[in-house]
Amino acid sequence: MAVTSTSLASQLAGPTNFSGLRRSCFKLDHSNSLSPTQSLFQHLHSHLRLSSSRKGSRAVVTMAGTGKFFVGGNWKCNGTKDSITKLVSDLNSSKLEADVDVVVAPPFVYLDQVKNSLTDRIEISAQNSWVGKGGAFTGEISVEQLKDIGSKWVILGHSERRHVIGEDDQFIGKKAAYALSEGLGVIACIGELLEEREAGKTFDVCFQQLKAYADAVPSWDNIVIAYEPVWAIGTGKVASPEQAQEVHAALREWLKDNVSAEVASKTRIIYGGSVNGGNSAELAKKEDIDGFLVGGASLKGPEFATIINSVTSKKVAA
Repeated sequence: MAVTSTSLASQLAGPTNFSGLRRSCFKLDHSNSLSPTQSLFQHLHSHLRLSSSRKGSRAVVTMAGTGKFFVGGNWKCNGTKDSITKLVSDLNSSKLEADVDVVVAPPFVYLDQVKNSLTDRIEISAQNSWVGKGGAFTGEISVEQLKDIGSKWVILGHSERRHVIGEDDQFIGKKAAYALSEGLGVIACIGELLEEREAGKTFDVCFQQLKAYADAVPSWDNIVIAYEPVWAIGTGKVASPEQAQEVHAALREWLKDNVSAEVASKTRIIYGGSVNGGNSAELAKKEDIDGFLVGGASLKGPEFATIINSVTSKKVAA
């Protein structure tokens, strides 16, 4: 499969008309002294809002399935022995709400360190896994090895794996199927690029990615869907609660129509994309947002605890 590098910078160099989920005649004005990239960020700040009146809801209780909020921390390629020791210490001393499933995903080389020092209250996830049983696959990590050191989850389909490494939908689906068949839970990531959102293709892209999982996985019992709009990952730009809710509701409707009503009700759909301690409470209030997959903020113990405890906002909203 071809590797296509679609960093944020390359996305910003593309079409510059932001419209949210569907097309509009909105265009950026580059007549001032701002560069196209600066101007785009200025308009993103001003126009990051719901672009249609569609409202999604489901005729099930707000917290379906296990009844638990789900918050994952993706540490990505960050950390040293010392900084991770400090982060684990902060997490161990944090007071966390009881009715939240919490998972952290350290870099591979620190998985064992974290597993042996982190409270049992928080489960361990890997950031990736190989598509099948281990063997002569230099640089890869097998599901069997992850289970051997106590990992309970794996993150698959993250935008960086898709758009930097070049993994396609079908390959990711096969990875998910193998991980599930071997007993690992899967945090199944989906999400659209900035240019796809501008073109009004958010639903098309997300449904296509979701279908690749649905075509491959043996069961949805141990899957959490993570919707992560690529334009919001690490940029400081977060989808508004209304925008995120609209996509989450559409994903749940897709599951209902294409898998089953039971799966649609039980499957947790979490949001990722510049989630932090300041915006998590408002996002958590939305009916179809069942938790978060957190990037940079998960490297700060106290802030990550705040995000975890935003489940209290969900309770109030319910």
